[in-house]
Amino acid sequence: MGIGRLSAQVSSIGTQRICVLGATGSVGASTLDVIERHPESYEVFALSGYSRLKELEKLCVRFRPQYVVVPDVEHQKSIQRRLIDAGLKTLVLAGADSLDFVASHQDVDTVVAAIVGSAGLSSTLSAVRAGKKILLANKEALVMSGALFMQLVRESGATIMPIDSEHNAIFQCLPARTHDSLSAIGVRRIILTASGGPFRTTSAQLLSEVTVDQACAHPTWSMGRKISVDSATLMNKGLELIEACWLFNAPPAKVEVVIHPQSVVHSLVDYVDGSVLAHLGNPDMRVPISHALAWPRRMESGVSALDLLKVARLDFEPPDEERFPCLRLARQAATAGGSAPVILNAANEVAVQAFLTGRTAFTQIAAIIDGTLNSLAEVPVVTLEQVLDADATARREASKWVGALS
Repeated sequence: MGIGRLSAQVSSIGTQRICVLGATGSVGASTLDVIERHPESYEVFALSGYSRLKELEKLCVRFRPQYVVVPDVEHQKSIQRRLIDAGLKTLVLAGADSLDFVASHQDVDTVVAAIVGSAGLSSTLSAVRAGKKILLANKEALVMSGALFMQLVRESGATIMPIDSEHNAIFQCLPARTHDSLSAIGVRRIILTASGGPFRTTSAQLLSEVTVDQACAHPTWSMGRKISVDSATLMNKGLELIEACWLFNAPPAKVEVVIHPQSVVHSLVDYVDGSVLAHLGNPDMRVPISHALAWPRRMESGVSALDLLKVARLDFEPPDEERFPCLRLARQAATAGGSAPVILNAANEVAVQAFLTGRTAFTQIAAIIDGTLNSLAEVPVVTLEQVLDADATARREASKWVGALS
């Protein structure tokens, strides 16, 4: 498939040195939990954090990395003093350039790309250029720069291991011949599962009254506020659809979404002979993370065994794209290609931030994205400069729509 060395690299013998970008988020916390269970195999080389800097300091004391990256010089100086006072030799760096530095450092074996949103693009691309093994949780990197991203993977020989539960599930349900097309390996379609979020059964009328706290209360997963809102609008699933197209060389028409409220079946692959392979497991991010870290081996993750008798039933239903138009908009952007996914992602980030800060209603998120997509023409994006230009233009346009709808 078009994913370069997605499955070509066998885990090296010895200790892997890990750089965790976004260490204080839910994916970062799960990653560090798994790493701590296997100190003989993994060493934390670098960490980064953005807003939860007290937690980041505690992680430095706990894991003693060589580097830690914080947002600005002011925090850099104060945290460096405290770490020195604590007897640590950890060097504190600041800013986006420092994220690129640790992600591409020659001593790093594996990079966990878990920074949320477009903020994670540059560092993820830096890791790709350096040919690292990358545990990819930052779906926006592929949504924004899919063609460039995959070209760099092919040129550098980087290894991409998806750790979104859905994409990791798809990876586990596909054969090892990942360089072939879907048709060549007999795949008819990829099926992404979605929990449906907190408003799966909420009427369209009540959706306009949704509060931020309600939108951030995901029924299954513990996630940050932005991703929780994306899950509530189903945009998260739309972004995952675009990501799946790039990871598995799949046209949008071959990627379907089904609602599965139990979140036990993480995704499925449908083959032309009528076989459907599904990945099942408890909804815990340590499952895909441990799989990606240890691949092609398996290791204990701290997650309990799935009790099918306790689950008892598995329900599936189609997504309602009338109540949740973000999924439809994402599929349209994937089909259009070019700058459309960049515009979609930028407009969504602007709209979600406006919702989180009380400037717009929950149901206006999709309206802002739709308006932005309709206002801007799709153009080719094959360089990072073109990606960033399309992103900036879309953010300006989306901000206008926020103002118009406020």
